[in-house]
Amino acid sequence: MADQSRSRLSHEDLWLRWKEDNDPEARKQLIEHYLPLVDYVSGRMAVGLPKNVTKDDLASNGSMGLIDAVEKFDYRRGLQFETYASWRIRGAIIDGLRQGDWVPRSVRDKAKKMEDAYAVLEQRNLRSATDEEICAYLNISEKEFQQMLQEVAVAAVCSLEDPIREEESETRLTLLVDDKAVNPESKVHETYLKDSLVYGIQKLTEKERTVVSLFYYEDLSLSEIAEVMSLSPSRISQLHSKAILRLRGALGKHKDQLMQNG
Repeated sequence: MADQSRSRLSHEDLWLRWKEDNDPEARKQLIEHYLPLVDYVSGRMAVGLPKNVTKDDLASNGSMGLIDAVEKFDYRRGLQFETYASWRIRGAIIDGLRQGDWVPRSVRDKAKKMEDAYAVLEQRNLRSATDEEICAYLNISEKEFQQMLQEVAVAAVCSLEDPIREEESETRLTLLVDDKAVNPESKVHETYLKDSLVYGIQKLTEKERTVVSLFYYEDLSLSEIAEVMSLSPSRISQLHSKAILRLRGALGKHKDQLMQNG
């Protein structure tokens, strides 16, 4: 306990030296101390991505996100740097995937078609759409459907950092950064996001909700979730992809309703 207290005070001193005195050595020590975050985040994101995307590629981009986090973090707010940095690292990795064109236009088009299919069918039937219904709507076989799920896995990961609204640059990350700031516009966006997510999550199947909960709230990797649920990693990856596609389809429809009611 005493060691943890000394460590915390030591880190506070480093932040003070870096932010107040612009000490480059303190900056370097902070970056080195939090480097394991890069390995952790990149390791989680590597699961389910194509084999040609290496963990080194992810870690390299993630390191840039960590540096950016150290540069921009305001230690005086009393927020957890690990949480803030993890989102910055994740965002940098996703930016790297996009810039490296890891997600071809054809895959994005397939993801959009699947999102639209979920949105249309679930709004029409007022329940979760089955795989068979999606296949019929898209006029594809079950085998083709499973292949599409594998192909859009990268797009499903990248979609988490897409803007909350298509015409704006604000993402879910920005809502986490200013959670102590009094900003009416941000509160409106936050309320919109929460209401939309509640609506979208209700459309998920039980297994999809479990995957989303374990991945985003319990912080388990897809391979760890596979062990917990006694399913194969590829099956968990498919469930994750379907959950994201279903959420985005639901959010797209629900966004217009919220905007009209607002």
